[in-house]
Amino acid sequence: MSKSPRPAHRCTECGWETAKWVGRCGECQAWGSIVEASAPTMRATATAVTTPAVPIGQVDVSESTFRSSGVPELDRVLGGGLVPGAAILLAGEPGVGKSTLLLEVAAQTARVHRRTLYVTGEESASQVRLRADRTGGVHDELYLAAETDLGAVLTHIEEVRPALLVVDSIQTISAPGLDSAPGGVSHVKEVAAALIRVAKTRNITTVIVGHVTKDGTIAGPRVLEHVVDVVLHFEGDRNSRFRMVRAMKNRFGPVDEVGCFDLSATGIVAVTDPTGLFVEHHGRQVAGTCVAVTMEGRRPMLAEVQGLVTHSAAERPRRTTSGLDGSRVAMVLAVLAQHCGVRLHSHDVFASTVGGARVTEPASDLAVAVALASATRDMPAPLGVVAMGEIGLAGELRRVRDLPQRIAEAARLGFAVAVVPAERREDAERPVSAVPRVVDGMRVIEVSDVASALRLLGVIRDTTAEAV
Repeated sequence: MSKSPRPAHRCTECGWETAKWVGRCGECQAWGSIVEASAPTMRATATAVTTPAVPIGQVDVSESTFRSSGVPELDRVLGGGLVPGAAILLAGEPGVGKSTLLLEVAAQTARVHRRTLYVTGEESASQVRLRADRTGGVHDELYLAAETDLGAVLTHIEEVRPALLVVDSIQTISAPGLDSAPGGVSHVKEVAAALIRVAKTRNITTVIVGHVTKDGTIAGPRVLEHVVDVVLHFEGDRNSRFRMVRAMKNRFGPVDEVGCFDLSATGIVAVTDPTGLFVEHHGRQVAGTCVAVTMEGRRPMLAEVQGLVTHSAAERPRRTTSGLDGSRVAMVLAVLAQHCGVRLHSHDVFASTVGGARVTEPASDLAVAVALASATRDMPAPLGVVAMGEIGLAGELRRVRDLPQRIAEAARLGFAVAVVPAERREDAERPVSAVPRVVDGMRVIEVSDVASALRLLGVIRDTTAEAV
């Protein structure tokens, strides 16, 4: 005799299931959120189709072409612009400028006579209007609604019939008939499913603002990132006006593009040439500095790395980094001690970037090593030099990707010498410092290991190496 299935219990916040009732959810640790869930009884049956299946070559793509958002840097990240019917998720920390960016996009879309609906659930309509007055975003084709109910939002869509819909934010919209609070898993899933369904059926480009957790990940269920077409991260330092938009997922374009913006009191402005923001132009040689060339997406950017080394009075010397990966800086310090004779076990080490840049690419290892060795010996590197290369634990320099683009960007900004890793050749051994070759007007010097690079730049003494 078969036993009847035991009633399951489900968390209304995160969807966690358990066979018996408990007072606290074992997944999200919420109290009092476990309720009894009845067994599903629905059976799928064949129904009428909405549109017949056709050969893929006969599908009309004229309605799904890119349309400019009016913000060139955002178009660059999206792969060309906004696609009708696309669902875009924009996430970022509080106060980073998500609402300001989307209000600018909405205003630019309205200026080309495409009706736009901006739904705000976090602010009142008057507050958004004040920001629009400050940034010059007032237009007759831009409609504004302050709603937190999903049914009211769908009614606004039916009445306005916009070409672009902005929802700020999805965590504030409540769905009728659900027991959990707005922002919970069930609410976010229901609201997202309804908005995406309307976007696909009416060819409305929909931009949804999402919150992030304290770890920097998008709040809510991961299914939200799967059902949307594009996932964008808006990031930046609170102490800096510089902002960056990264594409984490894009069904219509590349996922390695980065858009740069300048956020100020008068609005947000695209920064088409951000490389100069992270390089301090010194009029003389300064110890403890070196310029690295990193890749943000497919865009090369120059960033200055600075190091400071002082004697430590504490038992455990400090290792402080800002804008750099602390674990990679620790690895560079170990390589300097083992292979270059730069021992800093009794010194405090501080390493940072200029302008609030975030540099985590391994290609910046050589610049970090040059800056720290220069600060230790108080021997400045020559002016007009950039260094790029990944450092291995054996002290060797490894090749980095997109080296021609990096060299071209450094040459465009007036740098004269580039120190890069040597190419690996099987037919012959390459000397420690190869004969410089000229690329885009720059002297490109290839070296095989970090010690050779430091001697070449003169930050550690060696009479056998020719300084730059």
